[in-house]
Formats: sequence, C-alpha cells, structure tokens
Amino acid sequence: MDRIAVNPRIRFGKPCVAGTRIAVQDVLELLNDSLTFAEIIKDYYPDLTEEDIRACIQYAIALVAAQDIHLASTPT
Repeated sequence: MDRIAVNPRIRFGKPCVAGTRIAVQDVLELLNDSLTFAEIIKDYYPDLTEEDIRACIQYAIALVAAQDIHLASTPT
C-alpha cells in the first residue's frame, strides 16, 4: 500500500499512485476497458510500473473489503 497516496492537494484528495498525479480510479477504468498492463503503461502512463497497477487493484480490493455493504431488499 506504500505505492498509493492520498493528499488533499493532489487530485482533490483522490487516491493516486505515490509520486504521481495518476488516480487509482483512472487506472481501474482502463483495466475495466480491457486494456492490458502493458497497454496502460505504453499508451497512457509510461511512468507507471506493473507493480503500480497491481497496487491500484489491491487498493480497490482493500477498500471494498473494509466496507460494510447493505443491500436494500426488493419486494417480490
């Protein structure tokens, strides 16, 4: 998790790859669009490493794991 930083002065406090202005959300959206790690690095963020991208995924997993999710039941 040392690869992800939250700083209120960078990207309005959104979690970013440490030492960059690259938001975790931006990386996750590219992954959601089926881009490979290599494509993300080559075409979008050449300063990232594969470890940075994995850290973004791990951050998202940790965030979801920490949430207490309550789904509203739908009447049947």
